[in-house]
Amino acid sequence: MGKTFLIYLFAYLAGSVNFAIIFFRLTGRGDPRLSFSGNAGTTNVYRQAGILCAAVVFLLDIGRAIAVAAIAIYFLEKNMLPWVGFFLVLGNSFPCFHGFRGGKGVANYLGFTFLVAPLAALASTVIWLVVYGIVRITFIASLFMVFILACGQALILHWQFGAVLGALATSLLILFNHRKNIINYRKITEESSE
Repeated sequence: MGKTFLIYLFAYLAGSVNFAIIFFRLTGRGDPRLSFSGNAGTTNVYRQAGILCAAVVFLLDIGRAIAVAAIAIYFLEKNMLPWVGFFLVLGNSFPCFHGFRGGKGVANYLGFTFLVAPLAALASTVIWLVVYGIVRITFIASLFMVFILACGQALILHWQFGAVLGALATSLLILFNHRKNIINYRKITEESSE
């Protein structure tokens, strides 16, 4: 139990290191949370600093998530892995090192799942590209991606109760992180239908 708690704590603390905020500070760009969506994630970095900076942040998020997954796989029982992903995303969303205002956790969840359920990670990437190609809205494509990632983790872990709960909790957390996007999208669609 103590080992499990330490891994969860490590995942949260690792997720709390927000590369978008750090990268912006190091390059003298201020705080990415002060413009556009107010989010410290890849999409907002892209809007403010371009594709190269966004790619750097994205790859750092993915790399960190893979490292956390590797440690979790080594030390924990498989059915506990989705909960490590949850705490990683929780740290990214509410980072203790950055005033509890961070990203939405999608890139971290993708990187984490890359080791836990690699086929799901690949499938979710294809789904993201397809959905984005159709609707041209990043957060909608990301929610489809998260659904595939969660189902993939649950499937690879044989739908064990603890694994399903962890995957569900992570999905709901990421959905919660997108609540402003969902509200704004609903307003726009309601206004356009009037």
